[in-house]
Amino acid sequence: MVLMMDGKITAVGENIEAPEGTTVIDGTGKWVTPGIIDVHSHLGDYASPNTAGNSDGNEATNPNTAEVWAEHSVWPQDSGFARAIAGGVTVLQVLPGSANLFGGRSVTLKNVPSRTMQGMKFPDAPYGLKMACGENPKRVYGTMKQSAPSTRMGNVAGYRKAWAQAVDYRRAWQVYRAKHAAGGAAKVPKRDIQMETLVGVLDGEILVHNHCYRADEQAVMIDLAKEFGYKVTSFHHAIESYKIADLLAENDICASMWADWGGFKMEAYDDIRENIALVHKAGACAIVHSDSEVGIQRLNHDAAKVIADAAKVNIDISRAEAWLWLSYNPAKALGIADATGSLEAGKNADLVLWSGDPFSVYTLAEQVYVDGALVFDLSDPARQPVSDFRLGQPGEGDAK
Repeated sequence: MVLMMDGKITAVGENIEAPEGTTVIDGTGKWVTPGIIDVHSHLGDYASPNTAGNSDGNEATNPNTAEVWAEHSVWPQDSGFARAIAGGVTVLQVLPGSANLFGGRSVTLKNVPSRTMQGMKFPDAPYGLKMACGENPKRVYGTMKQSAPSTRMGNVAGYRKAWAQAVDYRRAWQVYRAKHAAGGAAKVPKRDIQMETLVGVLDGEILVHNHCYRADEQAVMIDLAKEFGYKVTSFHHAIESYKIADLLAENDICASMWADWGGFKMEAYDDIRENIALVHKAGACAIVHSDSEVGIQRLNHDAAKVIADAAKVNIDISRAEAWLWLSYNPAKALGIADATGSLEAGKNADLVLWSGDPFSVYTLAEQVYVDGALVFDLSDPARQPVSDFRLGQPGEGDAK
């Protein structure tokens, strides 16, 4: 049993005494889980319908666009949000694309219907910084005949140059503040929005989410972080993480991965279907992510695939362990695990009531709650969010 009150979980267990007047939902034969959290989404930034007019995820104008914020492209009417709710997704991180070395800030959203992006933001969730290594930055800027980067070594040189500038920028402000506090004359440094994001990372206030496929490049990025004194929170896509799972565990870095999506470009070639299971068994933080407006609708099925593929090589993964990849570990990577990601008293009442085993393809999310509010009900069309854009289209928001 789970007792919810005022948007929070107040009790979990058997034989809970519910206060008089409490609404009781019979879950006999059903499953209840924490809401699914997707750490890698572009909903709202690459909104449906997929047109050039709605393509707002990549500011591909400079290898370093740390000054842009993904939230300023989020279109709340993207119908992908409602489809994700129907798949049990209660929280998601919207990231800029991976064209750049530094793509900009990410934002963590509650998956609730809203007229504005501000109405969806997860309170007090830290911002993320999207970084990208490998093929994408060198392809985008190499083909544009820019001076750099066009190689992997050019990528790394670009990171180091930017971080060195950020260190100098932070030092200039530290000197100014110290002089000002002491009552001395001090010239205010010129504000640099791009550098402010990088300094936020150096100060531990902004979390690094690094698009990075190959194991060797992940190791280079770990070295780079140590050189400049910041931490990588999670490598995304991370197809070769199984090769350095021990290194990820040692450095407390999550790997956000697909169950079985690989081989579509050279750096994605060496994928194996046991990747997530091997990272998990090494004691590292494993996450199932989507990077897809379609995949986000069935992340529980992706976790089920991993359980099955792991079993084929005699790696036993329990359902409870696998759900960590969908809720608690993503919450940890987003810096919100104290508020959501597990069914514990005091946490946000973000949960899903499933019609059966959520790892079965025959199971559907029957009810989805965010902060204790029912945001989706499979049996009630009035509790199935429909954006203004989809109203009037066949099968959507049928007038009653």
